[in-house]
Amino acid sequence: METNSSNYEKVLKQMKEHQKNKKLVSSELGDLFANYLGDSLFSCVFQHHLQVVEDDEVKEFLKYALDTSKKHLNTITDIYIKEGIPVPVGFGEQDVRLDAPRLFSDIFMVFYITEMSRAGLMTYGSALSSASRYDIIDYFDMCIQDTITTYKKGLHLLLSKGFDIVPPAIPYPKKVDFVENDSFISVIAGKSRPLTALEIKHLQVNINTNTLGKAFMLGFSQIASSDKLRKYFQEGAQLADKQIKQLGKVMMNENVPSPKLMDEHLTDSTTPPFSDKLMLYHAGLANAIGMQNYGIAVSKIMRHDIHLQFVRLTSGIAKYADQGLNMMIDYGWFEKPPTAADRKKLADRSTGSNPKD
Repeated sequence: METNSSNYEKVLKQMKEHQKNKKLVSSELGDLFANYLGDSLFSCVFQHHLQVVEDDEVKEFLKYALDTSKKHLNTITDIYIKEGIPVPVGFGEQDVRLDAPRLFSDIFMVFYITEMSRAGLMTYGSALSSASRYDIIDYFDMCIQDTITTYKKGLHLLLSKGFDIVPPAIPYPKKVDFVENDSFISVIAGKSRPLTALEIKHLQVNINTNTLGKAFMLGFSQIASSDKLRKYFQEGAQLADKQIKQLGKVMMNENVPSPKLMDEHLTDSTTPPFSDKLMLYHAGLANAIGMQNYGIAVSKIMRHDIHLQFVRLTSGIAKYADQGLNMMIDYGWFEKPPTAADRKKLADRSTGSNPKD
């Protein structure tokens, strides 16, 4: 009788044989590209904070996070070279100033890495679930395991430092019950039922995301090189603050404690540790994470008033994100992701016709 291990080896051998000449598919190309840009950005952020970190435990955590990002970058680079694909520019030494003073506190950096890990679990899960080549599946499997470890380390470190980011506790159910009328999902005569456990979870997660985003946008607004960028980051901080207040109000109305802001963990430095390009891309990354979180919340929340609130808030982020993307393009900083072939352009070229005719 074959063991699970021998079965796995047999299946893996069959996959390798079957996929000997298999090219990367669109989802794999897209996810690897986004992953490369993201980890190259994180490497810059971690490298800078390692120069200013004071807490030894936080320093070890940062080293682990940096080593993990570098491992991911090296693996993707090997895949690109093997496939004959140009390695993206991403972010590097030109985007970080290691001698700049700290912009954020040590505990904020732990919060930042932990929240990025939370988002990474969803991103890598999506990437693995749409991959088909065995080496790409193995790569994203490794990324998921690395991200789980990073999240656990970060959460433990935050709790050990007295910083709690987990959702509040609620009473255990005392009996099995069933909903008897539609007031469970609707507001009747201005009254609504208490929040469910999952609604509290998604309110907390999205307040945490906006708390992180607000602090980053405030920090970036202090150090950006132009008035246009400083204004954009200030608008981002205001947008995040508005969303924190609206989501926090829902929790307060239900007598559920809302998470604390992180503004106090921002220094008054005006010396930029990062390039404008990195900061603007990071704002876009934060926007994408925010919309992803809101989309999940909308799919899980059953109370109509909260559901509609998330929908409205999503439109605000989308408008802000679109503005940032246009700025990236205008500055010449938007690195083009892998795209499908332009069949019309190819056809026009092969026939010698002018597309304007």
